[in-house]
Amino acid sequence: MRKIVGIRFKPVGKVYDFDCGAFVLKQGDHVVVETEQGFGLGTVVVPPSTYDGSFPERSGKPLKKVFRLATQVDFKQIEKNMQTEKSAYAYCLASIKELELKMNLFSVESSFDASKLTFFFTSENRVDFRQLVKMLVKKLGVRIEMRQVGIRNQAKMCGGVGRCGRELCCSTFIDKFGPVSIRMAKEQGLSLNPTKISGQCGRLMCCLTFEYDMYHTIKTHFPKIGKTIKTKGGKGKVIRHNPICNRITVRLDDGQEIEIGLDEMIKEDN
Repeated sequence: MRKIVGIRFKPVGKVYDFDCGAFVLKQGDHVVVETEQGFGLGTVVVPPSTYDGSFPERSGKPLKKVFRLATQVDFKQIEKNMQTEKSAYAYCLASIKELELKMNLFSVESSFDASKLTFFFTSENRVDFRQLVKMLVKKLGVRIEMRQVGIRNQAKMCGGVGRCGRELCCSTFIDKFGPVSIRMAKEQGLSLNPTKISGQCGRLMCCLTFEYDMYHTIKTHFPKIGKTIKTKGGKGKVIRHNPICNRITVRLDDGQEIEIGLDEMIKEDN
């Protein structure tokens, strides 16, 4: 029986499956594996589990094996790569300014063997960076890749603190962005002020999706906003929902507003 292990290359990145081979691994171990981009240093985040060799590979390709356990030499290589990334970032930033390109450079990543540098940037439009690449290759002497990403990916890679006072969800545990709509804010009765429901990236906050399904399920038992219902205080229109407390606010015909539980509504006789 073979063993499959989940390995992550970035603190909050996608988890990739690898074959343990003959290695006995546990969660938290650092390993060197072979990827499509060459060798990479990753961390075991999903403990090994057995499979019979006929395991349906998620990528449609045979699982690659763990090459070896990481050593101190590997960690020193990572530190050296970080210094290279800093100097490459500074030079690229100066070159962008010199060429007057309309792009926002925010990160540089080096491959494990330092043979390639990837420059991440955002821009409202497409950018002709051919001259920039020539300058970078001449100065740094390695393969260069320019990658334009969305503003949400920038927030994920750079990190930060949200309006809740906690680290951004996308940079701590969200590994894949899902769709977020204004309807989710409406369903939860939140303010539709863009400044209150937008994250650091300027897009709708990802956390709007966390409780949406629960609110949607609970409110299926609520009378719709604007519906006229009968209460002990008389007839009135539903003006607000309080799903968490299972209560609604009703404006009576005389203008008075009262809050009642769903069980306090008087059903109309047929």
